[in-house]
Amino acid sequence: MEEDELDLADELEAALQLAPEVQLAIEQVFPSQDPLDRADFNAVEYINTLFPTEQALEEAQKAIQQLFGKIKDIKDKAEKSEQMVKEITRDIKQLDHAKRHLTTSITTLNHLHMLAGGVDSLEAMTRRRQYGEVANLLQGVVNVLEHFNKYMGIPQIRQLSERVKAAQNELGQQILADFEEAFPSQGSKRAGGPSNVLRDACLVANVLDPRIKQEIIKKFIKQHLSEYLVLFQENQDVAWLDKIDRRYAWIKRQLVDYEEKYVRMFPAEWCMTERIAVDFCHITRTELAKIMRTRAKEIEVKLLLFAIQRTTNFEGLLAKRFSGCTLSDTKKAEPPPPNTNPFLEDETVLESDEATLEKADIDRPKKPKVPDNPFHGIVSKCFEPHLYVYIESQDKNLSELIDRFVGDFKAQGPPKPNVDEGGAVLPSCADLFVYYKKCMVQCSQLSTGEPMIALSTIFQKYLREYAWKILSGNLPKTTSSSGGLTISSLLKEKEGSEVAKFTLEELCLICSILSTAEYCLATTQQLEEKLKEKVDASLVERINLMGEMDTFSIVISNSIQLLVQDLDAACDPALTAMSKMQWQNVEHVGDQSPYVTSVILHIKQNVPIIRDNLASTRKYFTQFCIKFANSFIPKFINHLFKCKPISMVGAEQLLLDTHSLKMVLLDLPSIGSQVVRKAPASYTKIVVKGMTRAEMILKVVMAPHEPPVVFVDNYIKLLADCSTDTFQKILDMKGLKRSEQSSMLDLFRQRLPAPPSGGDNASSISLAAPTPEQESSRIRKLEKLIKKRL
Repeated sequence: MEEDELDLADELEAALQLAPEVQLAIEQVFPSQDPLDRADFNAVEYINTLFPTEQALEEAQKAIQQLFGKIKDIKDKAEKSEQMVKEITRDIKQLDHAKRHLTTSITTLNHLHMLAGGVDSLEAMTRRRQYGEVANLLQGVVNVLEHFNKYMGIPQIRQLSERVKAAQNELGQQILADFEEAFPSQGSKRAGGPSNVLRDACLVANVLDPRIKQEIIKKFIKQHLSEYLVLFQENQDVAWLDKIDRRYAWIKRQLVDYEEKYVRMFPAEWCMTERIAVDFCHITRTELAKIMRTRAKEIEVKLLLFAIQRTTNFEGLLAKRFSGCTLSDTKKAEPPPPNTNPFLEDETVLESDEATLEKADIDRPKKPKVPDNPFHGIVSKCFEPHLYVYIESQDKNLSELIDRFVGDFKAQGPPKPNVDEGGAVLPSCADLFVYYKKCMVQCSQLSTGEPMIALSTIFQKYLREYAWKILSGNLPKTTSSSGGLTISSLLKEKEGSEVAKFTLEELCLICSILSTAEYCLATTQQLEEKLKEKVDASLVERINLMGEMDTFSIVISNSIQLLVQDLDAACDPALTAMSKMQWQNVEHVGDQSPYVTSVILHIKQNVPIIRDNLASTRKYFTQFCIKFANSFIPKFINHLFKCKPISMVGAEQLLLDTHSLKMVLLDLPSIGSQVVRKAPASYTKIVVKGMTRAEMILKVVMAPHEPPVVFVDNYIKLLADCSTDTFQKILDMKGLKRSEQSSMLDLFRQRLPAPPSGGDNASSISLAAPTPEQESSRIRKLEKLIKKRL
């Protein structure tokens, strides 16, 4: 074991020895003269140096013992000092408690003296009705009594508290009796002027139970308005709506009388003038509701609107005069939500400048007016159950307005062409929404509940009628026959006959109706949003004008379709002429064919007119161009398949014609315009894709059909159409015999790519549509192939 320990010591010593350069670096960074920090430190030699003999070691032990003794002495002295401090502070705490208890006792005795004297004085002043002194004393007595709440177990304190309560009850009953004597509820006796005693009594009532104050206010107002109930009884002539002004004139006089006689009798914070006005409003609302229920059949819309107008004016006058602070004490009428109606403007504008309002006035959002009238509806709420009279009147007026629009259109005819300013919106639509605007102002002043829902239903009804009677009903028909407008009649080829095109006036009318429908669509959407903001939150879901917006969208779609069908049908005879030409007899390639010139002529006649009249609705002109391209190009390809058989020269002529049409179609959005605009990318993509397919069909027709395998493979690869019907049409255009076609079709079916799992049969396979760049590349490859074969 000793050998192991020695080995371990040697290993530790070796591990603790640092390299000379490391030791040198440490000494430079942390220089030290302490022998313990030296690298060659030897513990045994160091101890021997400190204690060279046993005697030196004993002296060190004695010094340590002496040090411990001194430490113990210091600790004992500290404990004695701590004990002495505790004894001193204990005496000081006792003195502090005694002082605090003495102060509390003196204060309590002072309060008790004040309370006893105050109760005696209070009882004496109450008997003498010295309310001015009582008002000041009572509050002090009540405040002092609060300090004795924790001493109520002491009989004498409890007795004083009961005396205070008895004095308060006696004061309350006494003051009520004084007011009853001054303002009796029965009889006609009334005080001649303000009483100082009653004025001081009101100050006392402020300190008493709040019910005393409320009873005083109730008695005074009831007596003050008793004459009103007699003058405007239900059986009196002045009680009906046509004399509603007299009610408001009466209360104005009463308020003036109160201000002159009694305003100083009541404290200002009681707001008695406002309270009288508020009670008058509640009584008036109840009485008007009662008499209107009794005489409901006599209510006419003009009379109702007159009464509502006068009532809302009176409510506005109250808002200017009073703050509405007393409404929290009574049943407060709900103020309407912030008014964000886009049609709402000042009534003076509606009444005086209604005829001059234009489309932009409605389109431009108005800054919402937030009503700041806490008295809104406090009386006028009673008219809400009878607003059906107003709604029925608006229904009738709007019906007459629509009939007038129809009559005016028939009498004045369609709007005259005005290509300089674009398609004009029919003025009748602005008149309609201006009328809506007026209705919204009137109805929103009355209710945000069911009447608004009823009015929105009326709006919906006549928006639909306007769309069908004024807009759709005046779209021109394609022919003068009684059959009317049908898609089949427009798409039917008219062989050997002239096509009935729309006149310039009819084209302008269609564009005008389209612009009007777009305006109505946007305004109806805005109307829905504002109606939702106006009605109560619980009724928002019942406001929905999506059906009406869809109706205007249908009018827009029908108008665009009419323009497309007119131009499309105008091009039909030219395409029919193309399909009937003897293309196998064409001997040389010349300029573009007459049928191309005819198509271009129709495009140049119609498109500029449509573009100029839809200048304010560019997106719908773009839709017209896209729909025309989607209609014309497939029809052109179908007529191209009817051109059979075709010689090589004939195919070259058709290829030239196709290229000419392609260039015209690409330029169609800006054709005939002085300002050249780049056609929309979506439209260009449709034209390039469709007309490139037509060019490729002709390229395939021009390609030799020998050897058949090469022809079939190139057809599948380049035309990207694996339909046997299309391949059959290509063979017909090439003029192959039936026997040749049969073998070619068999080879075509064999060379078709395998259909995907679960797909249709080979006859319905359709490859993914190539991009225009891919098709252009295929055309170039096909041209090189044809040149090589030739």
